[in-house]
Amino acid sequence: MELIAVNKQPIISLEETIFEGTISTAKPFIEANTIPVSLQEMQHKHIIPVFVKDNEPLISHIDFIESVEQVVHHLYSKENILMPSIRVSHPIKGRIPEARHKPAKELLEHEQTLYYERMAFVIEIPTIHETIDGNLLTLTVGGVKAYNLDNIYSKKGAEEVFKIFIGFQNKVCTNLCVWSDGYTGNIKVRSMKELSDRIFQAICQFKAESYLKAMASFTQFSLTEKQFAQMLGKCRLYPFLGSEQKKELPPLLFGDTQTGFIARDYYKDDSFCRNEDGSISLWKVYNLFTGANKSSYIDTFIDRGVNAFDFTNNLVGTLQTGSESWFLN
Repeated sequence: MELIAVNKQPIISLEETIFEGTISTAKPFIEANTIPVSLQEMQHKHIIPVFVKDNEPLISHIDFIESVEQVVHHLYSKENILMPSIRVSHPIKGRIPEARHKPAKELLEHEQTLYYERMAFVIEIPTIHETIDGNLLTLTVGGVKAYNLDNIYSKKGAEEVFKIFIGFQNKVCTNLCVWSDGYTGNIKVRSMKELSDRIFQAICQFKAESYLKAMASFTQFSLTEKQFAQMLGKCRLYPFLGSEQKKELPPLLFGDTQTGFIARDYYKDDSFCRNEDGSISLWKVYNLFTGANKSSYIDTFIDRGVNAFDFTNNLVGTLQTGSESWFLN
């Protein structure tokens, strides 16, 4: 294992042969109601929304992706970097003025306009990787853009909202293990320069070794079947607690749909199901949460990914110190 420094940040790097032009993942890293789209299709077929008051363009999906690509290629210039894998949802359809009277089924391709309100993408760096509990993890950088969070009824210069993440992708299941330290949720910028600066800062702050060490610690702790059942039951009760009681507990962003998937996969997941005695390691619990997160909509995907790590890390602290936990006691 060789340690190299990228912008003075130690990164674990191993050489691996990858074909140039390979897409970051052939499997969906998010499902929900999303569809895959290529960079070329986005460049040539999707229109760019504008601010209503001055008709100036918002920072487009393609601008965002290219900004992250530029920073990644700058900071990891000696690594193999794959093409972005892009998922979109919530299509906004339109038509050119000449086709305003045509029935929708008669519209020709050049008479239709389209962009997607929400977009998520990942860029994988497969030459920076590590193995935890037999699972290959590769470094991944990505982002989320949802135009519904912007005030498009303003004018150019209004804040535009983005989300940036860096972490590792579990190649067994394409689950995203998203970094939490320093994550600020919505990043609000007014220009491309501001956006590029925030991307650069986020990636430079990432400490791969400490993050991998934290995830590796998840393999050292387990829940009994009773503890897992109690934890999951409390997760379902959590949304109905009073606001004051929630303030005293670790935050949980996963809803009933996601906890249902976690319960199912506790028995049925090929890679992360329970042991024969019903026990389950916190590494598997974490991956059940990140697997369930694939059912999230794009605008909540990253927040829940970060929350999955924080929640599991809190369980580690509880088991390590023997302290009381509402979720386990």
